[in-house]
Amino acid sequence: MKTVELIAPCHFGMEAVLKREIIDLGYEISKVEDGRVFFVGDAEAICRANLFLRTAERVLIHVGSFHAESFEELFEGTKKIAWEEYIPENGKFWVAKATSIKSKLFSSSDIQSIMKKAMVERMKQHYHKEWFSEEGDSFPVRVFLMKDMVSVGLDTSGDSLHKRGYRLLVGKAPITETLAAALILLTPWKAERILIDPFCGSGTFPIEAAMIGANIAPGLRRAFLSEGWEHLIPATEWRLVREEAEDMVDTSVKMDIQAFDIDGEIVKAARDNARRAGVQEHIHFQQRAVSALSHPKKYGFLITNPPYGERLGAEEGIENLYREFGKRFASLDDWSAYVITACEDTERYIGRKADKKRKIYNGMMKTCYYQFMGGRPPKQRTGHKEDAEES
Repeated sequence: MKTVELIAPCHFGMEAVLKREIIDLGYEISKVEDGRVFFVGDAEAICRANLFLRTAERVLIHVGSFHAESFEELFEGTKKIAWEEYIPENGKFWVAKATSIKSKLFSSSDIQSIMKKAMVERMKQHYHKEWFSEEGDSFPVRVFLMKDMVSVGLDTSGDSLHKRGYRLLVGKAPITETLAAALILLTPWKAERILIDPFCGSGTFPIEAAMIGANIAPGLRRAFLSEGWEHLIPATEWRLVREEAEDMVDTSVKMDIQAFDIDGEIVKAARDNARRAGVQEHIHFQQRAVSALSHPKKYGFLITNPPYGERLGAEEGIENLYREFGKRFASLDDWSAYVITACEDTERYIGRKADKKRKIYNGMMKTCYYQFMGGRPPKQRTGHKEDAEES
């Protein structure tokens, strides 16, 4: 495959984290927009991005962009895209999702229908056929309209990349794997530092942290839609990248990660999730109330998504729960706490102003990421500096 521009969507506000991930993979950033990072790569880049990116929702091939204020312009712009370079004669193709913001064209269903017709017309001209069986591999298209500019992407991932393959049973209002990974990467936590999630639910924060610490690629245990696109991405590319991911796993790493929840059944489910993720040996799971939260060592991290609103089921219970969390946090020596919640009185209940706050949408729910920063460990004799806190 020739070098192409790729699009990696992410949670709004997490663009800087994803950008850093992509740069660390060795690829050049071409543009950053709200909720999307554009970068340049080839067939290998598609494989590596799908397997290694922890904070991207999916990986799209950017097949074209154009201006459209009418359905006629949308049709013609879509028709000009060289679909035959990507979709074979028997390929199954459709517009899986259309998103429109501040654009004259706003009906998702109409946008999808018009673009499908335009794609068919282009394919007819190239393949000299009037009808397509569409019985081959799938080629879903995703389109994004912003202020009448249309960006068209071919989805290489299939299922969203937050579906790592390890989480079968989840608790109420779970946090996605991609957002959990992004929130962890916003902290200076490293594998040698203590991490506790006192409201672990299905175990997403501890599992994602353990995968980061053991250098386990998030896509290692799942398949991707474009693995069947051998006319674009040879099977050898996928095999080599998977071998690269396997070789990078560090099974010898020692971590102190603890996951607690008051619900014994959900703790059992979280432990099963960790087993499927291959990190069960790195996490200590236990049924425990937040009132029992303690640790004798200094400089640890609390990273958690505590119950709130619909998760707790009773509003009056929130204050007591958060006050108890704040009390136990205060008893920990030089620890840091990172809390994502929709509870607007979090700081008052915990009894401390957050050092930093970041507004985040967890699905459709508006939440805030409160960052309570503790002390840093003394510098090592080697001169290694502790990473700075990030906003």
